[in-house]
Amino acid sequence: MKTIFYLKTCDTCKRIIKSLPNIEGFVLQDIKKEPITVAQLEEMHRLAGSYEALFSRRATLYKQRGLKDVTLTEADYKELILEHYTFLSRPVLVDNETIFVGNSKKVTEATIAHLQDE
Repeated sequence: MKTIFYLKTCDTCKRIIKSLPNIEGFVLQDIKKEPITVAQLEEMHRLAGSYEALFSRRATLYKQRGLKDVTLTEADYKELILEHYTFLSRPVLVDNETIFVGNSKKVTEATIAHLQDE
């Protein structure tokens, strides 16, 4: 799978995608219009090692629901990500057996370096 999961209305996602080299072969999936499937999330989980690694604690719903005061399990993270797109840390770039999750400077730089080597 060569897919970039992002939010079309997110300026950070747009900025990062614009900075990525060699993404011609990637599918861009706007997770608001085309929600991630269970199979896609399970593949991301396999590559990332946990659902927690894919989970965004910056989501407004995270604060609204008081989830910071609750101990979440892996099953909870999976369910929440499937329930609402904002719980997925974005963007997520899957390049076959390699995954990059989130928008930190370190992750963005690693993603660019990986794609330049392709």
